[in-house]
Amino acid sequence: MDVILLERVSRLGQMGDTVKVKDGFARNFLLPQGKALRANEANKKKFEGQRAQLEARNLERKSEAMQISEKLDGKSFIAVRSAGETGQLYGSVSTRDIAELLTAEGFSVHRNQILLNQPIKTIGLTNVAIALHPEVEVAITLNIARTADEAERQAKGETLTTAEAIYGDDINDNARPDNFFDPNAEFEGGEDNG
Repeated sequence: MDVILLERVSRLGQMGDTVKVKDGFARNFLLPQGKALRANEANKKKFEGQRAQLEARNLERKSEAMQISEKLDGKSFIAVRSAGETGQLYGSVSTRDIAELLTAEGFSVHRNQILLNQPIKTIGLTNVAIALHPEVEVAITLNIARTADEAERQAKGETLTTAEAIYGDDINDNARPDNFFDPNAEFEGGEDNG
């Protein structure tokens, strides 16, 4: 299906371009979202009549996005989550969680603006891209930790995925697995079936 783009769509084209896309993509995404019109003569005339308005609205949205991006670029946010000693989260951090975190900090970001290929499932520092506008992208750092104290340690460069890193070097010596058994000890007791 041929469509006229009403705004810039990444990997597709600029505003005003007539592009050929799969029918399902047009029907299920571009047309309902108001990102495109079917490319027929009536719609081409309609687009040309509205072009100045669309470009002005696009410019306004872009300038708003630029203002937000200046405040947001390079900022670090802390997400406290439960995790095992290896750093594996007991859940995950998804786009919804990140959007809620940014909204709580006073930034108006919708979950579909967050560019995350798959949910984050481990603690640590993660860079996350946010598309505030089709032409404005910004990167933030997400510090995922078990506690706010661990988040500070991670921010300084520590890796908190071992028991020693979590609990410190004063970890109870008796809790070390090699103290529970003696690999050189011989098997005692039991009957000999031979």
